[in-house]
Amino acid sequence: MDVLRLVNLGVEVSGRKILENVNLYIQKGQTFVLFGPNGSGKSSLLMSIIGNPKYKIYDGRIIFKGEDITYAPTDERVKMGMGIAFQNPPKIGGVKLIDVLKHCAKLGGTEDKIEEFAKLLGMEDFLHRDLNVGFSGGEVKRSELLQLMLLNPDFVMLDEPDSGVDLENIAIIGEAINKLLERDKPAEERKKAGIIITHTGHILNYVDADYGVILYKGKIVCMGNPFDLLKDISEFGYEGCVKRCLRRF
Repeated sequence: MDVLRLVNLGVEVSGRKILENVNLYIQKGQTFVLFGPNGSGKSSLLMSIIGNPKYKIYDGRIIFKGEDITYAPTDERVKMGMGIAFQNPPKIGGVKLIDVLKHCAKLGGTEDKIEEFAKLLGMEDFLHRDLNVGFSGGEVKRSELLQLMLLNPDFVMLDEPDSGVDLENIAIIGEAINKLLERDKPAEERKKAGIIITHTGHILNYVDADYGVILYKGKIVCMGNPFDLLKDISEFGYEGCVKRCLRRF
């Protein structure tokens, strides 16, 4: 069964079309990697899926777990099992990380996992600090992942978890993502699915994704083996890669 189906999806912001005729089907247990140049609509796609009201759907549908959620509010989508880690989450003074984690754990039924997951992500010393205040880039990414792991969603969206992260942090983040998406289990046992946006492709050194997708000028133009796509992007650039994809069809 498809966990997520995007059918002819069109999205606009302030009257400007940013996504057009997007079709994507993700099944239980599958992890997709989303490539694309800056401004191609990658983050906008995740914002549309999670239901950010700034992103207006003018065409198509979003089907999640067999239900049409095209116009459902964000909180409803989260209750149904969606989760997202943002590229640039806010800093919130006066709000302790531990309090946010306890709330996430209550929603995800993971109250007994706070210490375990905090240790996995090396966040034990950050629990009683203000949320993301004074955190490095890698620490912010680890904080986001920790919250998401405790929220325990069925469908995970990660917006550039490898951007601005050093090698030590990306190894920790990669291990956590593998656990979050159940990539550490045999394929037939995986129940969780997800999309990972990556600009550099570094995360593929740590997370074994099933498919790669290229979003170019607001449209999905290519899909295939993520490692092959990354190689083509590195060698030919996005425009050259897109031309090669189109010639195959």
